[in-house]
Amino acid sequence: MLSTLNLGDGQNLGTANGRIALDCSVRHTRQGHVCISTADFFFPLVDSPYLQGRIGAANVLSDLYAEGVGECDFVLMLLAACRDMTEDERTICTKEMVKGFNDACLEAGTTVTGGQTVLNPWPVIGGVATTICCEGEYVKSDGAQVGDVVVLTKPLGTQVAVNVHEWRVRQTPKWQELSKRKIISLEEAEDMMHAAVCSMSRLNRHAGSLMVKHHAHAGTDVTGFGILGHAQNLMDNQAAEVGMEIHTLPCIANTSKVEQSGVLDFRLLKGYSAETSGGLMICMKETDAIAYCRELEDMDEEPAWIIGRVVEDPNRKASIVNDFKTIEVELRG
Repeated sequence: MLSTLNLGDGQNLGTANGRIALDCSVRHTRQGHVCISTADFFFPLVDSPYLQGRIGAANVLSDLYAEGVGECDFVLMLLAACRDMTEDERTICTKEMVKGFNDACLEAGTTVTGGQTVLNPWPVIGGVATTICCEGEYVKSDGAQVGDVVVLTKPLGTQVAVNVHEWRVRQTPKWQELSKRKIISLEEAEDMMHAAVCSMSRLNRHAGSLMVKHHAHAGTDVTGFGILGHAQNLMDNQAAEVGMEIHTLPCIANTSKVEQSGVLDFRLLKGYSAETSGGLMICMKETDAIAYCRELEDMDEEPAWIIGRVVEDPNRKASIVNDFKTIEVELRG
């Protein structure tokens, strides 16, 4: 739909033909620097307004980190307070959302310098994140090479975990079916949601800051289109005629079991289950990837995985191989 509107001027850096940005707008400034900026927002997905704010900030910042930068210079906050709440409810909810958002920004080493606030049927929070840097301090999104491997820095399955949590809280027929068939226990469902919240609220800052050091060739983050959707977007953006073959799907423990139960097809194992504040998906040489994953695990105390490879392909197709494997990822700590 948007392709017919002739948006942009062909001057974006790191995108095919300088077209509209993949994750961020990357532009040369008149002064010769590089300005990297992105915007995103987050609808209610968790019970805690504080965590909603924190996840909202992590989600906004993730696009910057996908460009291989670890620093954000400033953030503008976009806030929608819920008009359908009572005044007391709205005040408490809004303050907690803002606190969570601001705390995540402070952890990221950045600050909220302004923004915009409106009334809305749902409480929504997000923002605009901006970094000013020099050439060589970020990773362009179009440099994947044949022979690269693909790294993922967070597990998949947040959509499954959040929905199962909602089913359990509401005691829906879908939860009753999962329980009756002994697909997942109450404790496993609670652990799954806890793991998802921890993953969504964890910043990709370290993952982004290590990309230049370990010679990454291209990257993106995994969010609403699912891992395969974002893999395809990334391949469509490459300068070389390359495709991606995904051979491993690391999933939050028990999410793949829910998927395979048939209670609801989230398309998790097909690669299209939406993620919120998901991991970075990065193309780099295998030797660099091994060192990258090792250093990132030391910093985040959570694993990263080599999940695929970049192959020669004039059709630029991203796919999940037929004999892919899944990894059950347990939350550490």
